[in-house]
Amino acid sequence: MLRPFLLLLIALCFTVTGELLLKHGMNKVGVLGLQPSVFLPMLWRTFTTPQVVLGFASIFAGSIFWLAVISRLDLSLAYPMLSIGYIIVVIASWLLLGEQITGLRVLGTLIIMGGVFVITRG
Repeated sequence: MLRPFLLLLIALCFTVTGELLLKHGMNKVGVLGLQPSVFLPMLWRTFTTPQVVLGFASIFAGSIFWLAVISRLDLSLAYPMLSIGYIIVVIASWLLLGEQITGLRVLGTLIIMGGVFVITRG
C-alpha cells in the first residue's frame, strides 16, 4: 500500500510545482485579458513565458504519476487525497510567492487536513 501513496506524493510534487510555476509566470505576464483586441497577443506572451511552459510540463508529469495512482487505488480514496496539494500550495505560496495567509485560510487548510485524515482511516 506504500507504493501508491509514494506515487501520489510524486504526482502532488509535480503538480504543485507546476501550479507555482504557472503563477510565477503569470505574475510576469500580467492579467490575462480576454478582450478580442488583446487576447491573441496576450496568449502568445503567456505561452512563450518559460515559467508557464515549465509549469504545464510539470503538471503533465504529475498527470503521468496520477495515472499510476488511480490504476492502483480506488478513485474515491485517491481523489480526496489530492487535496493534500492544497495544503502544500498554501504553505509554498506563502514561502515562495510572498502571499498573505489569513486566519481563515489556515482554518480552511486545517479542515482539509482533517478530511484527508478521516478518508484515509475509513
